[in-house]
Amino acid sequence: MEPVTLTTERLVLRPFRPSDTDAVFAACQDPDIQRWTSVPSPYERAHAADFTGRICPENWRDDVTYDFAVVTKGDGALVGAMGLVRLAHLRSPEHQAELGYWTAREQRRRGYTGEAARAVIEWAFTRLGVERLEWCSEAGNEGSRAVALGVGFRMEGTDRARIVHQGTRRDAWRGALLPSDWGLPSTTPYLPAKAAVAANAPQDPSEASGRADRAGRADRTDRASTAPSVA
Repeated sequence: MEPVTLTTERLVLRPFRPSDTDAVFAACQDPDIQRWTSVPSPYERAHAADFTGRICPENWRDDVTYDFAVVTKGDGALVGAMGLVRLAHLRSPEHQAELGYWTAREQRRRGYTGEAARAVIEWAFTRLGVERLEWCSEAGNEGSRAVALGVGFRMEGTDRARIVHQGTRRDAWRGALLPSDWGLPSTTPYLPAKAAVAANAPQDPSEASGRADRAGRADRTDRASTAPSVA
């Protein structure tokens, strides 16, 4: 695919260039980026040069990953990286992709990552025909999860041993976003599963009331225990 450029109110999302090498190298010295993403650790300047000069152009050309350098409109400072990954099912009947990102330490808590994510999501849904966009991160990555929740992803569970990081398998949080979550149409009709309530409904009305009350309490407890903490 030919690389594209997206813009938001404050940001430009464009393909990485060799001139971004020093900024990428500096950003990826952050221990949090090395801890939570798949970048090499330790991260050397040669890694950054290979990423900006060879890997990113090849990924666009071969439809492997669509990597965007996220930069500020004013001074072109690197905010981070945002991209669509795992594109094997993009042009299959599944029409799926996954959203991935990292943000330079000094650019965090300004709303930039969510702003960039919304631009890529809209592009994926309206231009690429994505019908299911996934998000996945190692369990415990609260910052990435907060961004995903902020743009509408629904958390779907924890996958055991999904991620291999630094020689060990790690559990992963998984979420998904559908065009309908954004009020957008989808080419393939969606038939969600329905709980088989009728088949298991109790005959005794008092028993039904008791079960409903217990279910209500359990639901409230579950929601309270899984609510994200927002700083």
